[in-house]
Amino acid sequence: MSKLIFTVTLNPAIDKTVVIPGFSVGSVNRIQSFRIDAGGKGFNVSKCLKKLGTDSTAGAILGGSTGEHLLALMAQMGIDTLPVMISEQSRTNMKIIDPSSGVTTEINEPGPEVSESVLEELRNRIAAKISPGDIVILSGSLPRGANASLYYEWTNCFHSLGAMVFLDSDGEAMRLGIEARPNFIKPNDAELSRIAGKDLSTQQELIQAGKKLLETGIEEIAISLGAAGAIFMSSDGVFTSDALKVPALSTVGAGDAMVAAMAYGLEKQLPWETRIRLAMAMGAASVMSDGTQAPDAGLVWRLAEQVEIQKISF
Repeated sequence: MSKLIFTVTLNPAIDKTVVIPGFSVGSVNRIQSFRIDAGGKGFNVSKCLKKLGTDSTAGAILGGSTGEHLLALMAQMGIDTLPVMISEQSRTNMKIIDPSSGVTTEINEPGPEVSESVLEELRNRIAAKISPGDIVILSGSLPRGANASLYYEWTNCFHSLGAMVFLDSDGEAMRLGIEARPNFIKPNDAELSRIAGKDLSTQQELIQAGKKLLETGIEEIAISLGAAGAIFMSSDGVFTSDALKVPALSTVGAGDAMVAAMAYGLEKQLPWETRIRLAMAMGAASVMSDGTQAPDAGLVWRLAEQVEIQKISF
């Protein structure tokens, strides 16, 4: 029986991406083009999984008319959403892309405050659908009002039901969540430095910090390094991969695309090295895509053939 995949987005958003050549702060700027997407890290993961041909259930807290719009956008893509509705509006975020400089500026709203009872309702609704072996992906920021220990508590909850848990967050939510030993985590180099409590400036330092986390019981780690590529760590060893050189339209959502690829590979029981190639290709294809839309699967698989990985020992 195939695994079911659940994504969790506690602070989703309408992502409005605008293209402004020569964007200048303090000046009148004219939009060349724009698009609107359902945003939030978990939603991004679900969108990427859908493009790869795998269904997921997107658990989310949705607020007001903005939340209804998000629900409609997900439905248009054929993604099953498990929503808990609240009255306060979900947020709208602005991504400003300047093709002249290659710089992306993000302006993100904080989002609504969410009560403990609403959070518990979503957790319980997801838990009621979980079977042993399913995958739950916890990603993104916590909403206002949530306790920093939420991902720690939810990881324990879903583990107790036999699910595998992926965690991709930052700050105290990530640090505490890691203590529950999720099966997979995806920090970037800065986030791993914060987890370690010190600056990790070299590849060897990043790998040593990752090894310490593996020793605690975390099974898989992907350390994203942006344009420098990524480091992947598991019982199969330590692998590095350089980022593919591709034309970049938007870097927003590239990390979510990598998480989706790793979950897809696990669900399909692909070899570890194949999962790495797919993750690097998904990240590259994502930055080639406008806005926060998911990349085309055909492009992803073509790029995967170009990914080179190196196994290293420390």
